[in-house]
Amino acid sequence: MIIYLDGKYVPKEQAVVSVFDHGLLYGDGIFEGIRAYHNRVFKMEEHIDRLYESAKTIMLEIGMSKEEMTEVVLETLRKNDLREGYIRLLVTRGVGDLGLDPRRCPKASVICIAANIQLYPEELYQKGMEINTVATRRNIAEGVNPRVKSLNYMNNILAKIEAVRMGCPEALMLNNEGYVAEATGDNVFLVKKGVLLTPPISAGILEGITRNAVMELARERGMEVKELTLTRHDVYNADECFLTGSAAEVIAVVSVDGRVIGEGVPGEKTKMLNADFRELTKSDGPEIFR
Repeated sequence: MIIYLDGKYVPKEQAVVSVFDHGLLYGDGIFEGIRAYHNRVFKMEEHIDRLYESAKTIMLEIGMSKEEMTEVVLETLRKNDLREGYIRLLVTRGVGDLGLDPRRCPKASVICIAANIQLYPEELYQKGMEINTVATRRNIAEGVNPRVKSLNYMNNILAKIEAVRMGCPEALMLNNEGYVAEATGDNVFLVKKGVLLTPPISAGILEGITRNAVMELARERGMEVKELTLTRHDVYNADECFLTGSAAEVIAVVSVDGRVIGEGVPGEKTKMLNADFRELTKSDGPEIFR
């Protein structure tokens, strides 16, 4: 495996960072999880834009143009001879001292990893997954804004720990007001009477790239799409439920907190949007090898 690290492509054994890097010490940095399909990087422009928006919010100067960053992603895939896979693109605050002051970090560190990933077993994609609501609430925007895809994922990890202890592969997270936010690493969708529902950005969620793509696919299918404040009552009584994410793609949820969703199997709208999503991955994004 070849890793991009601060201007060099090196074997993974040589891809090391300083113990004084503030990404390691404090989770001070940002990242993107990106997918490559069929020799293309899916929604590359959207991912790069979101990376730079996150950087602006936390006042992190990346030191590279968007065009240069795009080429880093493509070249990392080429170095690993990958036409399909998962890309983890990270920017840390860089090396500083043991204090919090980001001014002590003169130069950001950029890392790009390209590998393969399978977040959930194939069986779950066929049968759907069962999830439970966890006690851990989603970060509030006035604290660590969920729209910033930061390296500090402790909020998500604590929720994942709860899910694992309950024997679930994923968890439903609520915001501080008790409304539906998202899963530990995925966005949440419901289908009710043919209408596609999902929490709004104001609910305290990450504006997912896959989320936005699925919403657009639904509109192209003539479905009404609404971003609404949702409660668990809405979830329990939905006709269908599914999650979306770059790693998860589109996966059905058939039970939440012991309540069967719909018929207890992946719904027709979910399967339709999943098929449309997979078709979209064949044509969207820049080519890796030309």
